[in-house]
Amino acid sequence: MLIPRQKTPNLAVETLDHGFFDLSAQSPETGTVICFYRGLHCPICANYLTEFEKRVPEFNKRGVGCLAVSTDGEERARGMVDKISARNLRFGYDLDLKVARNWGLYISTSRGKTSTGLEEPPLFAEPGLFMITPEQTLYYGSVQTMPFVRPHFSELLSAIDFAIANNYPARGEYIGEV
Repeated sequence: MLIPRQKTPNLAVETLDHGFFDLSAQSPETGTVICFYRGLHCPICANYLTEFEKRVPEFNKRGVGCLAVSTDGEERARGMVDKISARNLRFGYDLDLKVARNWGLYISTSRGKTSTGLEEPPLFAEPGLFMITPEQTLYYGSVQTMPFVRPHFSELLSAIDFAIANNYPARGEYIGEV
């Protein structure tokens, strides 16, 4: 389990059109938002990433870098970029399932073809959304066991504005006895 205010695992993946992404080498003013998505086979991910793509300039204005990443290979990742006409959002690919699990993501097995007619990979990571500080500590995290009911990017932007204005700390950091 990831703990707020504590260092996250590193994330190092190839990206489409943006070179190698290494979280430990990022230097954003405010942080990095990482959206783990299920893959090209997921129509809900396509809709979600379309919204993320639209909001990337707003995140960037706040000093926040953005990355979408999945266990898909390069070809399927490119398929998602093309599907949503992405121009702003960095896309990582070939996320190792062990790394996904280190981030607390749930792993699913294939159920065959989806409603879009695409085959699910044999194993893939379920969604997660994280905001990581410039010091690579967890500020915000949300993981799902299914593709449904995800955090809204507009709400995350509002939360970032509030956190910046009020120097609001990451919450959920207590790990002592209860």
